[in-house]
Amino acid sequence: MQKKDFQIVVLAKQVPDTKNVGKDAMNADGTINRAALPAIFNPDDMKALEMALMCRDILKKENIDVKVTVITMGPPRANEIIREALYRGADNGFVVSDKRFAASDTLATSYALSMAIKKLGHYDVVFTGRQAIDGDTAQVGPQTAEKLEVPQITYADELIAVTPEMIRLRRVLQHGIEVVETKLPALVTVHGNAHDCRSRHAHLVIKKKNTEIPMWTADDINPDFDRLGGKGSPTKVKNIENVVLAKKESITVSSDDEGIKGLIEDLTAAHIF
Repeated sequence: MQKKDFQIVVLAKQVPDTKNVGKDAMNADGTINRAALPAIFNPDDMKALEMALMCRDILKKENIDVKVTVITMGPPRANEIIREALYRGADNGFVVSDKRFAASDTLATSYALSMAIKKLGHYDVVFTGRQAIDGDTAQVGPQTAEKLEVPQITYADELIAVTPEMIRLRRVLQHGIEVVETKLPALVTVHGNAHDCRSRHAHLVIKKKNTEIPMWTADDINPDFDRLGGKGSPTKVKNIENVVLAKKESITVSSDDEGIKGLIEDLTAAHIF
């Protein structure tokens, strides 16, 4: 069989570790104080990386030349997750970083990422996590697909089959599962129930530890600058309220409907719900 070129893109994000949120985790304006939290590879994006590598493994058996490229948008230190992806088997990666991306909401972020993908030229399938643990919106993946004008499969948790022309996946729904197939190119968001990513390869760590990670600025992706950063972000934080849970007293709740209803009302009034 004649070799073909197949390009897989993984969108990944470096996020603050929300398991270690303290009193200094939020700024006064409602944004995250990223300097106060350790940065990690977004868990769902790590699952997306594994699904991309599984696709490559399948296609290589058919004598197809496959490359996995990871793209992240963030500060220069986000190159740490590109390097982590290289250690686990990705072929290359890019950091999209520029002060003009600051204060981007999901609309501006997805626009910048779509322009970065277009800069790559040819691509066959884009994988990304269902959502990031710092925002939990699950919007960037679908919005990116819309801007690329390609089909999308969301909530995917298992790769069933892939060829140069199509991909078939199992997806998780609220009341069950379904198997969906779409033609390529397409974008896939990967659910947190998907396979964990493979471990680092020792020889890749040795080989890639000093690899220079390319960085693209806003100028490199040729965008409409009015659609970037705060200027291109219609989402604004109106107010933020810190909720501190402190045990001051105990109450006894009856197990009937009336008691449960009263508890929910009290929790809602206290902004715990």
